[in-house]
Amino acid sequence: MSYQPNAPRLVPQTAPPTQSLPHRGVRGGAHGLSAIGDAAATQVPHATALAQRYELLQRLGVSTAASQDFDDMARDMAEQTGFLYGFVNLFLEEQTFVGLHQPPPDSGYVIVGRTMSHDHGWCPEVVARKRALPLHDVHASPRFSGNHVVDAVGIRSYFGAPLIHHDSGTVLGTVCVIDPEKRPLHEARRLRDIVISAGAQVMDRITPAPGR
Repeated sequence: MSYQPNAPRLVPQTAPPTQSLPHRGVRGGAHGLSAIGDAAATQVPHATALAQRYELLQRLGVSTAASQDFDDMARDMAEQTGFLYGFVNLFLEEQTFVGLHQPPPDSGYVIVGRTMSHDHGWCPEVVARKRALPLHDVHASPRFSGNHVVDAVGIRSYFGAPLIHHDSGTVLGTVCVIDPEKRPLHEARRLRDIVISAGAQVMDRITPAPGR
C-alpha cells in the first residue's frame, strides 16, 4: 500500500492493490457541522504549537531534514528493544521521521516513508499527554486497537516517549518503536525505560550541555 501526502506512506515490497489509509474527515448532516466547528477550534492551538516548535528548532540549530545521527539513534533504540522499527519523530506539518530504522527492503516487511499524518499512529497521544505510552499489545485496549496503522501495517506493539525541551516545556515530538508482534506484559516496564532513555539521548543531542 502506498502512503500519499494526505495519508501515511506505507510501501510493501510486493505489489498488492494500492490502498489509502482512511481519514478522520468531516461527515455530512448535523454531525458534520459540529465536526467543522471542532476542527476550527483546534486549528489555533495547533498552529501555535507548530510555530513554537519551529522557533525552538531554529534557535537550537536543529535541521528538520533526515539525519544519519538520528537514524543511528533510532537503530540503537530498535536493537535494544528488539523491535523492527524505530523512529525519532518531530511534530511539524506532518509527523516527520528525522531518525528512522526499519527492516531491509528485501525483508518482506512493510517499508515506511519519512512522514505520516497527525491523525495516525500513537505518537499524537504521547505528545498530548506528555508522558511515555507503553502498549505491549495494542489490542489490549479498544482505545488504541482501532488505530489506522494497525490495519495498514499489522502493528501489535508500540512504545513511545515525548521529546520535551526542558527549559521551555515545548514538546518537539517523540521517539518510538513499533513491531508486528505483541510483547509480554512483564516486559513493558523494561521496554518503556529503554525508549525513555533513548528520548533523553535525543534531547541531549538537540540541546547539548554548555561547554560541549
